[in-house]
Amino acid sequence: MVKKTEVGGNIQIYFIDQEGLKLKVKIIKKPGINVYNLDTPIISQANRALLNSIKTRLIKEIELTSSQILDSKWLIKIRQQFRLKAIKLIKEELPLIQEDLLNTLSVILINEMLGLEDIEFLLNDPNLEEIVIVSASEPVRVYHKRYGWLNTNIFIRNEKQIINYANIIARRVGRQITTLNPLLDAHLVTGDRANAVLYPINTKGNTITIRKFAREPWTIVDLIKNKTCTAELFAMIWQAIEYEMNILVSGGTASGKTTLLNVILPFIPPTHRIISIEDTRELQLPKYLYWTPLVTRQ
Repeated sequence: MVKKTEVGGNIQIYFIDQEGLKLKVKIIKKPGINVYNLDTPIISQANRALLNSIKTRLIKEIELTSSQILDSKWLIKIRQQFRLKAIKLIKEELPLIQEDLLNTLSVILINEMLGLEDIEFLLNDPNLEEIVIVSASEPVRVYHKRYGWLNTNIFIRNEKQIINYANIIARRVGRQITTLNPLLDAHLVTGDRANAVLYPINTKGNTITIRKFAREPWTIVDLIKNKTCTAELFAMIWQAIEYEMNILVSGGTASGKTTLLNVILPFIPPTHRIISIEDTRELQLPKYLYWTPLVTRQ
């Protein structure tokens, strides 16, 4: 990816953290649309050559099965395993390396091998709700909880790299995205929903949209506190579910349909069987419920 320097009045400055690597975020005021400026680490040519060499060694030394790659729980363990091995190999090559640089190189290496490169930093920003890669010719865009839609200073190298990201996402859910099947609905390891559309369906280029979900699931108390719903409304819904009445949850994009469903489904008695059918798995029910989650075939 290419990093561009933006100049302007800062609206807010804060830091995000990924595995100990802290990055500065500046929200910059611009005419038309404000800018989300992420200070991504700049790697020297020597360190880049070192990372490429270590990538090759890691691929040879760590054996993985297809089932491990597709299993989200295993993927978290694999990431930890790769990072520990990467740190060891970097220390072998650079015994006097400083801890800050060691941590930076290991995080970047794992993001490139097992993740979506700089997009991983955006995924770790709790202030972002949506990340959109429009094409390689335009900046990555994000939807900020406080400032709305923002351009970022991050560009994807080329259209092939966007296709590579889409393939990474697809493989982890056992699917494929090709010119013959150019549409993909899937989810990331974090549970965030991802949608990809390839050219020429999207005439601008290849597109990926990632809708982030709260790392801590919303509860009834949360929705009452932020005045989304009242206690009386939840009492009525609880009664409706208890007496097996039909409930229709509808609304536009990002209006909170899935959030509301996740909050009210625990009202269902544990003696009842639940069958859910989704394009992409989004519901998060308690383990004690008798639940059979299904997804549609594409």
